[in-house]
Amino acid sequence: MGNKSWLVAIIISIFIFGVYTTTSPGETVYNHFMLLAEAFLKGKFYIEGTYPWLEKVPLDENKFYVTNPPAPAILIMPFVYFLGREFPQHIFGHLFGMGIVITTYLLSLKIKKDIRLAIFSSVAIGLGSIVWYLSSIGSTWYLGQLVSAFFLTWTLLEIIDKSRPVLLGILMGLTFLSRSHMALTFPLIVIMNWKKFKKLKKLSMLILTFSIFAGFGFYYNYARFGNPLSNGYSLIPDVDTSPWFDKGLWNPVYLEKNLKIMFLKLPIISKDFPYLIPSLGGMSILLTSPIFLLAFIKSKCDKIIKLSWISIIITLFIVASHGGTGFTQFGYRFAVDFYPFLMLILIKKLSKINLGKIHWFLLFVSILVNTWGVIFINKLNFVGW
Repeated sequence: MGNKSWLVAIIISIFIFGVYTTTSPGETVYNHFMLLAEAFLKGKFYIEGTYPWLEKVPLDENKFYVTNPPAPAILIMPFVYFLGREFPQHIFGHLFGMGIVITTYLLSLKIKKDIRLAIFSSVAIGLGSIVWYLSSIGSTWYLGQLVSAFFLTWTLLEIIDKSRPVLLGILMGLTFLSRSHMALTFPLIVIMNWKKFKKLKKLSMLILTFSIFAGFGFYYNYARFGNPLSNGYSLIPDVDTSPWFDKGLWNPVYLEKNLKIMFLKLPIISKDFPYLIPSLGGMSILLTSPIFLLAFIKSKCDKIIKLSWISIIITLFIVASHGGTGFTQFGYRFAVDFYPFLMLILIKKLSKINLGKIHWFLLFVSILVNTWGVIFINKLNFVGW
């Protein structure tokens, strides 16, 4: 990558971080990962104290387990060590959101050495999607998704580049420790550049490296709950009586309500000013990011595009089978889990054509909608349910 490309990357980074900082509502009270990072530094898997807002599993009266996967807390540990747990967690939302933007920029340049397309792609994900909203908030649930999306995007960049097995194993491991269900897509990612892994040594190195992270994840669960496959979510008080989960935590019967939000949910229309209000219950991805319609441009589908679509379908089936629908949110936040694959498809298809007025128009509309959502929710408190 030349000096000009690096300069553009730096400018984009500064700009995106500035936008996320400026539009943020400020420090989030949902700072589970800061508390968990402090616990890790003390050699404990549980947090101590009274935190009524915490989604937690009680160990005893004053000790609790955090159910969210641990990667964000592990990555935050150095900051907690030097700056204390009072360091605002939402800053990490800004940083990892910015990371998603830059890795997307680099992914685009790797597919086609076209700075215009790279800028288009990075702005599409950073300002034309709900990554902006999640990054501006940085609460625990949002941060876990941002960390996963960042490392997954980096994984896709690496697989179509040098496919270094140890680095891939680390990236996949951190993705797994952020959103464990994303591991179901890893075999498809490896197949994207299978020629690099025909030699048993490289594949073995990849599997071994990933296994270290997966092993820690299973041990982390076993040490807390006696079951390597349980993150403790089902043990949260009152979850089993919640109307959200009347058919259990995961059930395909929930697909309908999740897909309705993802594709059909509209903003709230009011008789009074400001008339059109974002719904914290969710909104259609077609409204929040019409730019993604370009992923359906008719063109030849190569192996990477086909495997990306399969990965999206697998991920969507998993997240949409969850009893919860992502509330509270702007857009349909569970879709961020597969946004890296969607952006890969989008970039590959756009790389075969020249960007025209319709492409820039869809980008403009996507940015406009997300500006509306972020400002209305974060700054003006114009929201509905």
